[in-house]
Amino acid sequence: MTRSNRREFCQTLAAGIVGGAGLSLRPSSAVAQTGQGVTTVKLTDAFTLISGAGSNVLVLRGPDSALMVNGGVAERSAEVLKLAAEAAGGKPIQTLFNTDWHLDVTGSNDALGRAGAKIIAHENTRLWMSSEFHVQWQNRTYKPRPKEARPNQTFYTTGKMTFAGQEVQYGHLGQAHTDGDIYVFFPGANILMTGDVFTVGSYPILDWSTGGWIGGLSDATRTLATLANDQTRVVPGLGPVQTKADLEGLAEMTSTMRTRFVDLMRKGQSASDMFRSAPTKDYDAKWGDPKMFIANAYPGLWNHVRELGGIV
Repeated sequence: MTRSNRREFCQTLAAGIVGGAGLSLRPSSAVAQTGQGVTTVKLTDAFTLISGAGSNVLVLRGPDSALMVNGGVAERSAEVLKLAAEAAGGKPIQTLFNTDWHLDVTGSNDALGRAGAKIIAHENTRLWMSSEFHVQWQNRTYKPRPKEARPNQTFYTTGKMTFAGQEVQYGHLGQAHTDGDIYVFFPGANILMTGDVFTVGSYPILDWSTGGWIGGLSDATRTLATLANDQTRVVPGLGPVQTKADLEGLAEMTSTMRTRFVDLMRKGQSASDMFRSAPTKDYDAKWGDPKMFIANAYPGLWNHVRELGGIV
């Protein structure tokens, strides 16, 4: 079976599981939140968390300008930017971080890019946003984003800057939720923004069409856990602020699931077989319906079959 044919085969199996279960093929778990109200909570005098906009949005107020991490969906962008301006005391948003390319994260890029903001992301995120590509598990084709909406400052590994007296550390998390996931850490305030690598109340989305897979997600969660301590406020891609212990719970779950999924594939199980085997049953009470998680884990593992070994 060629790589192309194998991808088509995996896509069909994954779509069959998801479609048969009556699940929608959505960009990420965050999009389900668009029917809720947008709210704000102050984490410190300088930091404000905006929730309910499709993704969590973090605002850091400075004396002359403000910094944002993520921007919610485009449909909520005007509301997000209004609340961000209020949190910033009317100061302009000078810098925006995108933790991945998804629409629930980058919905404010257009407006802030036109206003001249610096948009920082991993280079892979810029490449996805600059291209036309098809996401198989959604059966959706994405068009290139307008030039002003694309990241205009990118990096490959890690970076560091100072904003409003706050040290800002950021780094690539590898192929995890996508292949462009990053964290943004503010060590002075001890606030860690994880993006959609960390989800609350639902299994993470493994966007295998743009590089996500369970092995990389497991590695990424361990990386995040090393950045945090018991006092760190961990801001997930969606949901309430978490702790290092919550992050370690995710790391344990993803590591266990990687091992179980690989073992089932080495036994010759298909995606449908894996679903019937219920490998996630120990975690479903905490993480919810596993159908999408399993359906996307399978083709993601096939993309790494050679390094896993013992499958073909």
